[in-house]
Parts: sequence; structure tokens; C-alpha cells
Amino acid sequence: MDLNRLAAMDAGKASRLLHRVREETLAGRTPPVAPRPVIDASWQRMFRIGLDPDQGTSSVLLEREELEQRRRGTVLAEVMRTLSAGLAGIADASLQIMVVTDEQGRILWREGNPGVMRQANGICLEEGAAWSEQSTGTNAVGTALAMDRAVQVHSAEHYVQTLHNWTCAAAPVHDPRDQRLIGIVDVSGPASSFHPATLALVGSVAQLAEAEMRQRHLRSIERLRSVAAPILCRVGGRAVAVDTHGWTAAVTGMAPVDRLALPKSFRAGRVWLPSLGMCAVEPLPGGWLLRAEEEARPADTASGAASRVVLDLSRPRRWTVAVSGAAGSWSQELSPRHAELLYVLALHPEGRTAAELAEDVFGDRTRTVTVRAEMSRVRRNLAGVLAHRPYRFSEEVAVELRRPAHPADLLPPSTAPAVLASRTATGPRP
Repeated sequence: MDLNRLAAMDAGKASRLLHRVREETLAGRTPPVAPRPVIDASWQRMFRIGLDPDQGTSSVLLEREELEQRRRGTVLAEVMRTLSAGLAGIADASLQIMVVTDEQGRILWREGNPGVMRQANGICLEEGAAWSEQSTGTNAVGTALAMDRAVQVHSAEHYVQTLHNWTCAAAPVHDPRDQRLIGIVDVSGPASSFHPATLALVGSVAQLAEAEMRQRHLRSIERLRSVAAPILCRVGGRAVAVDTHGWTAAVTGMAPVDRLALPKSFRAGRVWLPSLGMCAVEPLPGGWLLRAEEEARPADTASGAASRVVLDLSRPRRWTVAVSGAAGSWSQELSPRHAELLYVLALHPEGRTAAELAEDVFGDRTRTVTVRAEMSRVRRNLAGVLAHRPYRFSEEVAVELRRPAHPADLLPPSTAPAVLASRTATGPRP
């Protein structure tokens, strides 16, 4: 099933084909044309959670106070002007609406054609409503959240029948400071407004928003550097000034790095970091000053600092690695790529060469340069936990791997061959 070919078909014929594909697939029979992989994978997730395809799309709306609180608490508020300028006018002219959600799929803003907004109220596509897959089935917002990629869903590709008269295209927006998915931008409208180019447009505007956030972040780093530089001039030993996401603004007595991985809960006082050892942490305007305690250099304490690693991949998103030992404990969210790499290493305690990791993650043994660069970043954050030649978890460290309840839900956005192989034990299809 190809959206470009679908768009070239007679609208009635295309609609009938999509409905038949959905009907046959949901009945466990072979459809005349296979659904697109991203749609099929989403339908399988809906089967597993037992979502009723005949249910409605209503949800309990957020109270106005909570809606405003979520708006104020997201960096998306800073780029709403960019999103509106890029999409709202086009959505209005093409009889569609623009929707912006948070990372949970709750609609925070919507703009566009007034008539379509009134129609959208009938399917609860309104501010404060929940549009994750778990709430509303296969739809562009929820599936883009689940897959962390741009997705277009048209007509009967929606799992819930109520949405078969709609078409939607959505793209994730990431915070450039930590690459965390912070929300979704979506264009939705009646099925008659479907055009395959909408997906590219939505994706481009999402990238513009991310670029604007990146520029704002660079300016904040410059402000922090102007504050930290005079302080570091008076500091003896190793010290670094970082923003609240770990990005380096200034450094003294040590080799500079772009970013230090900070634990999820970070505060002033004495804190152990795998990359630095024990540090004294002091607040700065817009960040932190980290003074490494010289008696606890990583090279001296690496062998005893960590004794246990928990790699938690059990959730659809927000995978974490937690390190604990005599020196303290520390946890960090993982990017999709680093989650893939650590997963492969957890499967192979004997270790993997760069070529083997390239095959595992990219399906291409020649991409060793990329693997070495990524592993360098991973090892910088997990000093004393990971060894190399070959890459592996250190023998002194006990590794616990937490997987999702169903193998098919492992790292949903991943296309790494090693991950795809682990998803094959999905049990019988409905």
C-alpha cells in the first residue's frame, strides 16, 4: 500500500480498498493488498492491548487550569509562532486544522479552518483531549508518538472506525538539548483533503521549530559561559560549568567535552558521576558548576565505582540505564541509538567488535566509524561500566535487562536488525 499510488486512484475506489484491507486484516484473513508496515505494526499493538475498533474517540478533557499549566511547562510554547506561521494558514486554506500535542498526546493547541474545527469537536479532536494510541487507536498523533517518526494515516488506516472519514499527518518535535520527544505537530482534516505531500510539509515545519529551539539553546549557553568563565579562572583543579541538560559552557583543568550526562534528579551537594567521579555541585544562573574531587578520579575508582547496571527498555519510550555501586547511584535516559547499542551488548556479554555492532544496528558491517563514534559517546557517560576491544559490559558489573511484556513492543522506533530479530517471537497474529 503506497500513499502516492493511493492518491492517484479514484477517491471512492481508494476508500473501498482501504476499508477492505482493514476488514480482512482485523478478521485475521489475508487482505488484497498488505497494509503499510507502520500501519500494520500499529494495528498489531492495538490487538495486543485489546482496543475496541468500534469504540468512540471521546476522552476526558484536561481542566482549563491543567491545560494552561502544561502549555507554560513545555518549550513548545516558545516556537508556537513558527508552527503557526508554517502550518495554520495552509491548514485553513486546505480545509484542515493544525494540532500541537505534548509528549503524552494531549492536545495543547489547535488552529485552522473554523468549519473543520467544529467537525473536529465531534471526534474530540480538541484542546485537552488525549490522542495517544492507547486512547484513540492508530492515528497520526499517537502513532508518531509510538514510533518517534513522521506518520500519515488516511481514512480506514485508522484503527477506530469513527475516524475513517479523516486524514492526518504528524511529525514529532524533539528538544535539541537532549533529543527528548516533547510533542507532536499534526495537520488533520476530512478524508477529502488528503494529499501525500502534507507529511513532508509537517515534517519540515517540525524541523524549523527544532532549529529555532537550537538557536535559543546556543544563546543560553553563551550567557552561562559569560557567568562561569570568571569563576573558573579562580578554581583550582578540574571543574566544568554545564547547563541544566549537561551541555558544557566552560571548563578548566580537563579536556573539554560537548556534554556531560547528568542524572534525572540533580541537585547541589556531592554527586557521583560515572564520567568524573565524585563532584561538588554548585548552582549557577542557568546551570551548574561541577568541581571534581581529585581523590576520586575516574581512573582510580572505575573498577569499584559500579557493580550493577539496569538497562530498562520495558516502556515504549524513555528508556533508561541506571548504574549503582559503592560510590553511589546514577541514572540517565537513553537516545534510541544508545538504547540499541546497549541492548546488543546486554545480549552478548562476550562482547562485539565494531563491525559486528555495525551489522547489528545498521545491517552494514562497513559502518564502523559511526559505531566507534557512538560508542565513544556512550563510554564517556559510562566510564568504568563499558570496556572495549571488543565492546562489552565490564566483567565486574552485573547487568539486568528489562524488556517489554511483549517482544514486539521492544524499542518501537528501531529498525536495527538485532532488535527486529528480537521482535519475531510475537506469538500468533489475530
